[in-house]
Amino acid sequence: MTLSETIQSNKSAAGFTVAAVVLSVVSGSIFLSMREAEPIIAGPGVTKQHMLSEYNPNLAGSQGDTPVFELAGEKPGGTVTILGGTHPQEIAGMMAAVLLIENAKVTQGKLMVVPQSNRSGFSHTDPMEAYLHSYTIETPNGPRWFRVGMRLSNPVDQWPDPDVFVHQPSFENLIGHETRNLNRNHPGTATGWLTGRVSNGLTALAKSSSLIFDLHEAQPEYPVINMMVVHERAFETAATAQSMMQARRIPMSIAASPKNLHGLSHREFGDHTKAESLLAETANPAMGRFRGRTSLDLVVGGKDENYIRASKLGRTFVKIDENGWPLQVRVARHLASIEEVINAYNELNPKTPIIVENIPKYKDVIEKGLGAFLKPPPKV
Repeated sequence: MTLSETIQSNKSAAGFTVAAVVLSVVSGSIFLSMREAEPIIAGPGVTKQHMLSEYNPNLAGSQGDTPVFELAGEKPGGTVTILGGTHPQEIAGMMAAVLLIENAKVTQGKLMVVPQSNRSGFSHTDPMEAYLHSYTIETPNGPRWFRVGMRLSNPVDQWPDPDVFVHQPSFENLIGHETRNLNRNHPGTATGWLTGRVSNGLTALAKSSSLIFDLHEAQPEYPVINMMVVHERAFETAATAQSMMQARRIPMSIAASPKNLHGLSHREFGDHTKAESLLAETANPAMGRFRGRTSLDLVVGGKDENYIRASKLGRTFVKIDENGWPLQVRVARHLASIEEVINAYNELNPKTPIIVENIPKYKDVIEKGLGAFLKPPPKV
């Protein structure tokens, strides 16, 4: 190699090195930014805020420890626990929980809200799905931002996945990466992998609850959509709530929790605690297989031309037109479900009611948008 060729080779190597360093810095900054939690602002009804590690001390200091907001009334009564963010990309559940935290007030009984049940899952996204890292909601006083996240816990927090995940205590065998799926880990374990410890903390929280309601979303082509999946002990409450939803022209189906499908909240909380356990699903086009580019208009607006065509061909379980399935509609459905489930519980348990006021109303959320019910962004 001549001197000039050596110099040119060294320049190329230096260029590649600089490019690699720049790429590492950019990637590292994105990684660190995903660890920043979005602001959730305690509303006037919040009487206590603590961490899930109070229910499982083995979570303290980990990425699985997550805030728990308590809204307690002056009079004793029952306790309802709301879980959002079990699957972080199912964003309507987390947003419904946030609107409760920032608006609701309890006069009797207690409302417990966990907006980011799998907090680790909010710190990354699936690169093969091209999800947005975050989205913004405009409020009268400026934008609020929120994470999208991923269905599974971050592998940085829990690795490696086993070849086979053996669920405890059923000994059912699942594919290895389900060790990082919070809704396959219930009732969890006090020690061991992170996701199991999070589940253990939530199960302990469920043990102090009368009702526990897990908020989810699913693809429009998935049959369990606009539906409550309920444990058999919660069926009367769910059926009563469903009738009230139908009267309000908010269609909601009910499905029984399969007894032989383990690890899911509606089954395990119902089996391992005294709480009535329910799960709700709304339709999220941003999660589906038919979608096009995962844009902000799709994530927040719920609009996608592919889904309009799929709906016309009868390939979806909900009708999708040019209006899409906006986030505010899905959040409004979750809030209406929560309201009617609590009303049904109170009707069936008049001695231990849970009186929750100021839950944003279904029509108001749809007409005014989410921003009307979010607190101003915190000042930096």
